[in-house]
Amino acid sequence: VNVVFALTAIKGVGRRFAGELCRLADIDKTKRAGELTEDEIQKLVTILQHPTQFEIPTWFLNRQRDIRDGKNSQLYSNYLDNSLREDMQRMRKI
Repeated sequence: VNVVFALTAIKGVGRRFAGELCRLADIDKTKRAGELTEDEIQKLVTILQHPTQFEIPTWFLNRQRDIRDGKNSQLYSNYLDNSLREDMQRMRKI
């Protein structure tokens, strides 16, 4: 499986965001996921954790103007599950 589709297996990372991650990390999109070096993996992780520092526009992120802190961020994996659960609990109180 190539890198773009392997990244989409992470909850909260879609095809477009995965493509953007590869572009910013200078990774060939046709490269196989198992062929990534440790440095390339570290680049992807860093960009995924701090997308706004790498000039990814705020409209591209999946959590814009969070109600708790007002920040824009890209949530993935368990962070996405937790925020959705908190949103549902908050909506039930209304």
